[in-house]
Amino acid sequence: MKRTYCAVYTRKSSDEGLEQEFNSLDAQREACEAYIKSQKHEGWVCLPAMYDDGGISGGTMERPALQRLLDDIRAGKVQIVVVYKVDRLTRSLGDFAKIVDVLDAAGASFVSVTQQFNTTTSMGRLTLNMLLSFA
Repeated sequence: MKRTYCAVYTRKSSDEGLEQEFNSLDAQREACEAYIKSQKHEGWVCLPAMYDDGGISGGTMERPALQRLLDDIRAGKVQIVVVYKVDRLTRSLGDFAKIVDVLDAAGASFVSVTQQFNTTTSMGRLTLNMLLSFA
């Protein structure tokens, strides 16, 4: 079975509560890792690298973990980006289009575990194209 390497991206806009032993980023990651595990029969494997941006707004692309993730996608290390919700990836439709361009160029996809958004399927790609047509 072909392995598909998945990266979990998490973000929280404020740093409030990040010092706690189990915080929002941990909860997002746990949900995403559980989803990846549920797709094990499809060959999905969760990469150990952590892409966490704590205390950074989703309105900017200038986020260290996001930039590292995009670099790893370009390098072919990541085939699927898994997020808790789409707004964890970005809150800007324009930035979302830029991220999708990087994904498309690398033949990669992304999945939101709490929303019906999965660009590994044709219906997910159609939904994405409709959304981006308004960007």
